Amino acid sequence: MITTESPILRWVKSSYSNNGGTCVEWAPGYASATGVVPVRDSKQRTGPVLMVSVDAFAGLVRIARGTGL
Repeated sequence: MITTESPILRWVKSSYSNNGGTCVEWAPGYASATGVVPVRDSKQRTGPVLMVSVDAFAGLVRIARGTGL
């Protein structure tokens, strides 16, 4: 699900976004409380928020780490 509205969230920049360019943020507290992980582009803070399941987010992390699906 993609939404342009999001509740007040505490965003954390991904540790894989340290190159100063492509930056992804997520809200771990929201994920812990709901089982849904909000993800956004840190350069577009008022832009859309991708809401994914915990399992889908874990898959994205595995891809970012280069360990595949």
